[in-house]
Amino acid sequence: MFQRGSSAANKQFVLYSAKQEGQDAFRAGISVSKKIGNAVIRNRVKRLIREAVARLETVIPLGLDLVIIARPGVEKMTLEAIEQSLLHVMKRAKVIKQAPVHNGKRG
Repeated sequence: MFQRGSSAANKQFVLYSAKQEGQDAFRAGISVSKKIGNAVIRNRVKRLIREAVARLETVIPLGLDLVIIARPGVEKMTLEAIEQSLLHVMKRAKVIKQAPVHNGKRG
């Protein structure tokens, strides 16, 4: 499925994206390997990535499947840094075009 999509990477993440016709939302899968740390650390990283994706959901197009792979080093990052890094890799993958306008709160 992702052979016909696109991919991009930066120091913290690898992002694969593919359009899914007829899908009325975007889906995001998160992969955090054992290289990142133990289960507690990996689960914390996944929670932070999910929160960052939720903050960016207004700028992610509908009908898109994303796979986000965390690279070692992401476990030391704050939520804001993870959000900025995901925004950067999404721009590189041409998933999003405009910068989000957000006040730091979900709603």
